[in-house]
Amino acid sequence: MCLGIPVQIVECGEHFARCLGRHGETRVDLALVGVQPVGTWLLTFLDAAREIIPAERAAAINAALDALDAVNAGATDLSAFFADLDREPQLPEFLRTQKP
Repeated sequence: MCLGIPVQIVECGEHFARCLGRHGETRVDLALVGVQPVGTWLLTFLDAAREIIPAERAAAINAALDALDAVNAGATDLSAFFADLDREPQLPEFLRTQKP
């Protein structure tokens, strides 16, 4: 299984960026996303940026990764990590108009 790790750019060069993420500072290859402004969130895998992501998605991914850490530590109540899922599921609009 591959896990993408969100990081935020703190300094950007032509080919690499210095970023901060859940495990501290890292050097990230920008070959797939190009030069980005400071503050941009990137989804990385093996120290290479794979995708530019919004801050909200970075926070959700970090919460899910925190949940994995909690499970590894023996936690069983994961509701705090998935607050965005504490709602009644809704059908997509195109399915609401379907007749049986």
